[in-house]
Amino acid sequence: MLWSFSPFGEAKVGIPYGVLKGLDIYAVFIFCFLANVLVFPMMMFFLDKVNVYFTRWRFYKKSALFVARRAKMGSGDKIKKFGFFGLMFFVMIPLPGTGVYAGSIAAYLFKIERQKAFWANTIGIFFSSVIVWLATLASMQVI
Repeated sequence: MLWSFSPFGEAKVGIPYGVLKGLDIYAVFIFCFLANVLVFPMMMFFLDKVNVYFTRWRFYKKSALFVARRAKMGSGDKIKKFGFFGLMFFVMIPLPGTGVYAGSIAAYLFKIERQKAFWANTIGIFFSSVIVWLATLASMQVI
């Protein structure tokens, strides 16, 4: 569950880790999915409150601008063009850098309505988790 909450893997790491440790495959899916969903409200709080405070420091501001530029370059056109569905598909792809952390930053940068961004991230996380879960089970020949 902690892997799913961390920015170093999200459910893409948490699910295989839990299954490979021999935990109940259904509990692993549910807890990793829910932990990953909790990232969105945490990120929105950070971006709204903490980010504004930290931008006073030059190093943080430079780093934040670098991350914002990369987020806009990598998927910005598609998210801007397709809105909800663009964000959902971006989060759904189970590749590094396309999870809920990046999706939350993209929603913040493109000023997507909070409720829509939450549901786009949640649906994307769900499908990403299903893909990773099924791939893990198939590789272990559990299914």
